[in-house]
Amino acid sequence: MTTVQYKVCVVTVTYGQRWLVLKQVIDRVLLSKSVTKVLIVDNNSSYTIADLIKDDRISIITNTENLGSAGGYKIGIDLAQKQSDCDFIWLLDDDNLPEIDVLEKLVKNYQTLPGTANNKALYCLREDRVQHVKIAQGENPFRYYLVPNNFLGFNIFRIVHNQFYKLRDKLRKPFKFKPYVKMPYVPYGGLLFHKDLIKEIGLPDDRFFLYVDDSEFSYRITQKGGNIWLIPECRIIDIDKSQGIGYKGKLFHSQLLDEWNFRIYYHIRNRMYFYSRVAIRNNIVFQINKILYLTFLQVISILSGKTDAYKKLKVAVNDGLMGNLGKANSEKF
Repeated sequence: MTTVQYKVCVVTVTYGQRWLVLKQVIDRVLLSKSVTKVLIVDNNSSYTIADLIKDDRISIITNTENLGSAGGYKIGIDLAQKQSDCDFIWLLDDDNLPEIDVLEKLVKNYQTLPGTANNKALYCLREDRVQHVKIAQGENPFRYYLVPNNFLGFNIFRIVHNQFYKLRDKLRKPFKFKPYVKMPYVPYGGLLFHKDLIKEIGLPDDRFFLYVDDSEFSYRITQKGGNIWLIPECRIIDIDKSQGIGYKGKLFHSQLLDEWNFRIYYHIRNRMYFYSRVAIRNNIVFQINKILYLTFLQVISILSGKTDAYKKLKVAVNDGLMGNLGKANSEKF
């Protein structure tokens, strides 16, 4: 098959003081001749990015306030799909460092995998995401995603089921990576798709502001009968590790309460909103899981002295279930 030279527009969103990681990502993607444009959405960084950019393939969209990942990617993707010199859009977080030749491998896989421009996307493997690694080795993705009637990952009716699989994981050797596997939804960072896909699924929902907006956005692909293909040979390194990594659990403590901040608020609120609309199959079972897990967290909050955090967590849950999205007031954090 003759290789088609696709033109790729990279979209990334940055904020704060992140030049040291952003520069590594920019330098890496510009090594590819397929990259015709890099769009950097600046969510009110504390420095002037334009002063440090020296390549005419790079354009900067500057926001006067931080619009979150949802607002930032909405602007970037919208602008990218309007670029005449762009066939594909490749989303990368500002700390997603692709391995050499990843883009070329993605394009090659895109040509061979089934589907059309408006119903498929490809995703890179990020090996610090344990669930993605297991799925790449052949595990059923619905062991982790869209588990029916769960509440923040808890489902009393699946405890025995989950313990069985955890024991099985410890006893068996890891399988080799599959050449490709299907995912129900994925994060922004590492997602490649033809710009015509946006005509089918639309832009990110900026009401999410931060967290889970990528899940809701990419899930529209599979909801409409398309496929997201995880390609294990295409790998990305997360330079800056995600929040929560390194937390050491203690007796009568919860990470949600111990590390309560605006990130956890948005994550819980948005997850409740998303999951309540796509994963509840039996409302009675969902309510049982909700009552049990909130009761558990309430007891933990008393024992660990985190009652204020617990009250704010309940607000986040209720906001999500009621659909109260948008940028939240700081007192909720």
